[in-house]
Amino acid sequence: MSPPTTTRPIQRSLLYRTGLGSARHPWRTIAAWLVAAVVVLVASGVVGGSPQDDYTIPGVDSQVANDLLTERFPDQSGATARIVVHRPEGITSDRLTIASTIGRVAALPHVVAVSDPFDPAAPSVDADGTTAVIGVAYDAPVTDVAPDDALAGLEEAAQVAEREGIQVEFGGEVPENASPPSSNSEMIGLLVAAVVLFVAFGSLLAMGLPILVAVASLLVGMGGIMLLAGAMDVSTVTPMIAAMVGLGVGIDYALFVLTRHRERLVAGDDVRTAAAIATATAGKAVVFAGGTVVVAICGLWFVDVPILASIGFGAAIVVAVSVAAAVTLLPALLALSGDRLRTTRHERRLERRGRATGRAPLAARWADHVGHHPVRYASLGLVVLLLLAAPVLGLRLGWADAGNEPTSTTQRRAYDLTAEEFGPGANGPIVVAVDLTGVAGDRSADDAVLSHLSDELGRTDGVAMVLPPERNAAGDTAVVTVVPTTGPESPRTTELVDRLRDDTLPAATEATGASAHVTGPTAVLVDLTERLSSRLLVFIGAVVLMSFVLLVVLFHSLVVPLKAAIMNLLSIGAAYGVLVAVFQWGWGARLLGLDGPVPVTAFVPVMVFAIVFGLSMDYEVFLLSRIREEYDRTGDPHRSVVDGLSATARVITCAALVMISVFVAFALSPSVTVKMMGIGLATAVLVDATIIRLVLVPSSMAILGRANWWLPSWLDRILPTVTLEHPDEASADNGGAAETVDPDDQPITAGVHTEPSTTAPALVGTGSRVANGTEGRWDR
Repeated sequence: MSPPTTTRPIQRSLLYRTGLGSARHPWRTIAAWLVAAVVVLVASGVVGGSPQDDYTIPGVDSQVANDLLTERFPDQSGATARIVVHRPEGITSDRLTIASTIGRVAALPHVVAVSDPFDPAAPSVDADGTTAVIGVAYDAPVTDVAPDDALAGLEEAAQVAEREGIQVEFGGEVPENASPPSSNSEMIGLLVAAVVLFVAFGSLLAMGLPILVAVASLLVGMGGIMLLAGAMDVSTVTPMIAAMVGLGVGIDYALFVLTRHRERLVAGDDVRTAAAIATATAGKAVVFAGGTVVVAICGLWFVDVPILASIGFGAAIVVAVSVAAAVTLLPALLALSGDRLRTTRHERRLERRGRATGRAPLAARWADHVGHHPVRYASLGLVVLLLLAAPVLGLRLGWADAGNEPTSTTQRRAYDLTAEEFGPGANGPIVVAVDLTGVAGDRSADDAVLSHLSDELGRTDGVAMVLPPERNAAGDTAVVTVVPTTGPESPRTTELVDRLRDDTLPAATEATGASAHVTGPTAVLVDLTERLSSRLLVFIGAVVLMSFVLLVVLFHSLVVPLKAAIMNLLSIGAAYGVLVAVFQWGWGARLLGLDGPVPVTAFVPVMVFAIVFGLSMDYEVFLLSRIREEYDRTGDPHRSVVDGLSATARVITCAALVMISVFVAFALSPSVTVKMMGIGLATAVLVDATIIRLVLVPSSMAILGRANWWLPSWLDRILPTVTLEHPDEASADNGGAAETVDPDDQPITAGVHTEPSTTAPALVGTGSRVANGTEGRWDR
């Protein structure tokens, strides 16, 4: 005989009342969302901004140099661009045309200096006279010159040269920060997701609702990102990454609620009650998972890299809107759909086939098989994950430069022309800012210091050329430009930056009173990479610890959360390994539109970890809560895993397929960074939904048995109890009819609950239960 169980009526939960209110007033809810969308989009157009990259990194050497130049040498502190002009027959005869182009460029907004490639003091024409480079200096950083507008201005100014048959290409900091060409990644992702949903449900209506909710969320979320861009600098890749993440989680979150709603319809609930229960149960898991994603991504702020924080904030906005849509907009749409979402003919055919054969579902048979051979499958799964993760030992963080862009872009053509005619280092010059205020003596003493410094720079290994020093009007600050022998993304260029800082500059300025700091786009990216590398492990540790504590509170177990953390790390390690193999080693890079290997963009591992760890918590809670419920009910470790996996496998598999489809579609983006994000996230979700959920979870739980739920009694007493409520037992009174309360306090009687739910319970209430003589906390 089971002891009495304390339950918290599901009708009292906020999410239940929210879902019921949306279902009772669907048109009001939809109207509210339309109004919100209009307000956000209009506001973003009025006070919002445009994405632009901000590479400010507090406390690093390049930032010290930039601050010095901003204060004393503004003409050298702003953004730069290069106009590369080329004519195979020779460019020297086009001096007048080029001079006219220079005049037009000089008149553009923010332009403070334009170099003449034919100036005898500083020529920039190649040896055979076919290519010349026009340097453009701006009076503001790239974040303030609006790269898209600036590039458009350069293109218009160069039309006079193009009309004369001169090839004109644009490179450098400003053009390379302009928005990448648009792609159809979003549409491809939506189409593939639609196919997956239709195959899973066999219904156009069930297919369309999650996509509709995701698109609505993305629309409002993008408006929010533009509003954010009006308050802070937002990276140019933020909209693409936010769209990728938003479509994936938006469809998934709506799918979880929709699946639970249909189950409640089959169980006998009326439409409104089914929507309310789905919102209170699956919706709570959605809120928990979405909240975890938001917290993890916003935690990127503590890495102290503004550009990374902006990406995190933008993605977090879209995820938060997706959660809100899943628990408000979706219940309204479910109510309008009526009974048409009940079990489809496709599903009834599968059920009849199962009854006719008398066989358990495939997931149950698989879990039972793994449970009887746990060591074999645990070993196999671990070996596969370790093999996938092995390449991560050679991970090299860096930044893909314009040389990795498609050849169809002007930035890539400018990069190739410059590298071919002037050497690869000309695409990434290093700037040395020299503070001369501490030099004792007159101008001749300053000149002597700069001359000695230039000589030492020229003798440094890895330096191809040192340009003559330039001094500000006050004479207390100078700039020396160093051209490396290697390109911006080369590890040897990174080594050169470190060598200049650690050896050359300290030795050259010792006892002179001068100080020198290294900056320029290449040095800034080196500093950014080192900052991310130094804080990556700390960030990972903080997120893992946070998730571990949450799972301990949820499941009152130390073993299960520890296993979950280890398995999540393994799946993310596998994703990192695939990134290294595909991009850094170049395995299949050409299939993604790349010419060859590229370094893994420094912030991609951090972003992948933050997003995937949050997403995996969704599947983790969804599966483990069901297993825990079955264990508390039966006390049978093996059967609880079989039943839990059987009940959740279908919806987790469908959700994972949707998310993988969306992520893979974004690998078609022209942005190398977005390609990496798409492949990394798709790999992590694929591994998580297959090797982790179908192999390692059942095998490890079979090996540990009852030890999975071990918790010291003293810790059990002090931990708060978060329970998992099952809708079928939410109200055991009145013969199984649940009396619910709507926002207008009018009772509504739900249908009789005749069938058990086939998905995981949600997180509500408190309680305990004794199963086979063993006391355990559970979701009741």
